[in-house]
Amino acid sequence: MAADPGSFFAVLAPGRRVWAIGAIHGEAQRLAALHDVLAERFAPGDRLVYLGNYLGHGPDPVAVQDHMLAFRRSLIARPGVFSCDVAFLRGAQEEMWRKLLQLQFATSPGEILDWMLGQGLGATLTAYRQDLRDAKIACREGALAISKWTGHVRNAMHAHPGHDELFSALRRAALTDGQELLFVAAGVDPNLPLKQQGDAFWWGSGYFTGISAFESFRRVVRGFSRSRDGLDLEAFGATIDGGAGRGGTLNAVCFDYDGKAVDWIEA
Repeated sequence: MAADPGSFFAVLAPGRRVWAIGAIHGEAQRLAALHDVLAERFAPGDRLVYLGNYLGHGPDPVAVQDHMLAFRRSLIARPGVFSCDVAFLRGAQEEMWRKLLQLQFATSPGEILDWMLGQGLGATLTAYRQDLRDAKIACREGALAISKWTGHVRNAMHAHPGHDELFSALRRAALTDGQELLFVAAGVDPNLPLKQQGDAFWWGSGYFTGISAFESFRRVVRGFSRSRDGLDLEAFGATIDGGAGRGGTLNAVCFDYDGKAVDWIEA
């Protein structure tokens, strides 16, 4: 599914256009409807990037992953489409899920768990048929109990074919081979070079809305806005978050290699 597992970035081969799908947040039905339209509009030479935050908030983050995997299979079955033409980024929800599976090593696991649940991760645990009360009990009992509980969570994830592989394929960012376009989950810090961004990719930064240039890129596109700014296709730093999972819609926007938004799907 992925290129070199040690690579931080997905590099998209030269093509015509890149479709980007914003934060999904568990909205499986919206994603399925969006995929139906995208299947008709995805043209030879197009690429596709999912911009993270597949989990959390919405009603069915497990089905979201199944839909993404199935749609990827349908695309790479087309003549001239390769596995490297579809990229998956890590968002804040996926980063929290990764930390959750290591909760037994946390200094204050109960506090961290409560914070994660407040950020919408409870919907993902529920979708994997995990009782939140068991998690809280484990946090009170200590590291051994937490380790046993996270093992149950891992097993629940293992029971869904492709989910482990999907998480192993998540990248920090995606960029076109000629560095025309940069795609991120939540933002970049313009004061740092690309390879030093760290968690600014999935947590964002306060600088994104005012960014006017970043390295040699013609456009930077993010899929999630913590401040819920809404769709913005005019700024250099484009935002395609429609608020899916939080009462809004799910967007897919198509960009040509000059950075212009040339198509848009809303579900």
